[in-house]
Amino acid sequence: MNYELKTMNLFNVYPLFPINIVRGKGCHVWDETGQEYLDLYGGHAVISIGHSHPHYVEMLSTQLQQLAFYSNSVVNKLQSQLAERLGRACGYEDYSLFLVNSGAEANENAMKLASFHTGRTRILSMEKAFHGRTSLAVEATANPKIIAPINSNGHVTYLTLNDIEPWRRELEKGDVCACIVECIQGVGGIRMVSADFLQGLRQLCDEYGTVLICDEIQCGYGRSGRFFAHQYLGVKPDLITVAKGIGNGFPMSALLIAPHFQAVYGQLGTTFGGNHLACTAALAVLDVMEQEHLVENAARIGEYLIRELKKFVGGKVVEVRGRGLMIGIELSEPYKEIRQRLLFEEHCFTGCAGTHTLRLLPPLCLTMAEADMFLEKLKRVV
Repeated sequence: MNYELKTMNLFNVYPLFPINIVRGKGCHVWDETGQEYLDLYGGHAVISIGHSHPHYVEMLSTQLQQLAFYSNSVVNKLQSQLAERLGRACGYEDYSLFLVNSGAEANENAMKLASFHTGRTRILSMEKAFHGRTSLAVEATANPKIIAPINSNGHVTYLTLNDIEPWRRELEKGDVCACIVECIQGVGGIRMVSADFLQGLRQLCDEYGTVLICDEIQCGYGRSGRFFAHQYLGVKPDLITVAKGIGNGFPMSALLIAPHFQAVYGQLGTTFGGNHLACTAALAVLDVMEQEHLVENAARIGEYLIRELKKFVGGKVVEVRGRGLMIGIELSEPYKEIRQRLLFEEHCFTGCAGTHTLRLLPPLCLTMAEADMFLEKLKRVV
C-alpha cells in the first residue's frame, strides 16, 4: 500500500488568534514581534502568581536537575509537604489530598469517589455548569455540543442556579451520590451561588446522605479573595477540587477529601499525578502566595476593579459580576468586536463566556496601576 508523504498538522479544534506569545513577566506577555500585552486572562485562570516568577523558575530548575519524575509506587516527600502546606493555607488540615493532573481529572475522581462512598449512580449539576471534558466530567457539564453520545449516559440532572426546590425534589428520590457546584460559575458567565442556596443544599445533602462537591478549579486558589470561594458562603463541602492556579502553568490538580471518606488501595490512581516537578511547582506557588499576600491582593484589587467597572454600566455595559479577580462584564452586544479591539488595538488579553460576557481572570499579582491601565483601555473601547 502506498502512502503519500505529508507533514503532520495539528488537529484543528481551537479558533486561534494570530499571535505567538513567547515571553511573560508578571501580568504582561510579549509576542514574537516584541509587542507587549496586558494579561487580564492568565491563560484561563491558570497563572496565579504571575508569569516567570523568579522563585518559581528557580525551584523548578533546581528540582529538574535532581529528579523530574518517579512513580507513585515509592515515597515522594514533596507530596506530604504539599499536603501539609495546602491544608494550613486553606484551613482544611483535617482533609486528605489526592493529586492528579487536570481539573477534569479532579472532578472525575471526586464523582467516582462519591459513587464508591454512597453506592449510588446519579449526579446533580447546575445549568451552565462546566466541569471538564473527560467521561463523567463532561456529562456533568451543561453543554450538549461537547458531550459525545458515548458520554451521554443519563447519570446527570441539571438544575437551576439558586433555586433550592428542584434540588430538594431530586434528592428526596434517594439515589443521588453527589451534588457538584461551582460557587462562581466561570464558563457560565461569572454567575454567583448565593449563601442561602449553598447552605440549604448542604443541609439537604446531610439529610439524604449525598456528597457535596465544590468545584473550585477556576474560582478557587485565592482568586475570589479568599482561598476558596465557598468560604464566603458558610459551608464546608465533602470534596473540593482544585487545578489551574495550583501549578501556575504546570499541569496539576488535586482533590481535597473530608475525613469521613475511607481510602481503599487501588480504588483511585494516577501515573503522573503528584510527580516531583508538579509538587515543586505547587510549593513554589504557595511560597509566593504567602510571601506576597496574593489572596489579600486579589480581594483588594478585585474590589476596586468591580467598583470602577460598575461606573461603566449603561450603554454597552449591562452588568458587572464577580468576586476578587474573577469578574464578568456583561455587554449589550456580542463580545466579539470589543474583545478583538481590546486585543488588537489596546493589546490586552481578556476572556469570554456565553455570547455577551467578557471574563477577567488575571494573575493574582495584578497591581492597582495595571487595573487602572485596563480601565483606560476598556474606556476607549466601550
